[in-house]
Amino acid sequence: QVQLVESGGGLVQPGGSLRLSCAASGITFSMYTMGWYRQAPGIQRELVARITSAGTINYTDSVKGRFTISRDNAKNTVYLQMDSLKPEDAAVYYCSATFLGPLYWGQGTRVTVSS
Repeated sequence: QVQLVESGGGLVQPGGSLRLSCAASGITFSMYTMGWYRQAPGIQRELVARITSAGTINYTDSVKGRFTISRDNAKNTVYLQMDSLKPEDAAVYYCSATFLGPLYWGQGTRVTVSS
């Protein structure tokens, strides 16, 4: 079955950095569009960044210039490098995978931005 396992979340001070990883199994990873979403309490889950199988990348406006999504098809892993973190970036971050069908989700990893 499809498994997406996120890691790398934690507590960081404003202005700091974190790198999230999502290891996928059960899919032909290179064919999938991989994404990172986030959900803060009381707020709808939102797309943060996604990268297609061809390497096309999209970011939500609030993270442009601060976050970088990348993928390593040899390792079946997608990354989200988060720099210059702000308190409003605090949320549970979810990895997603899709290919012409359902959207698969990971279990999420929590990012807390606080001094």
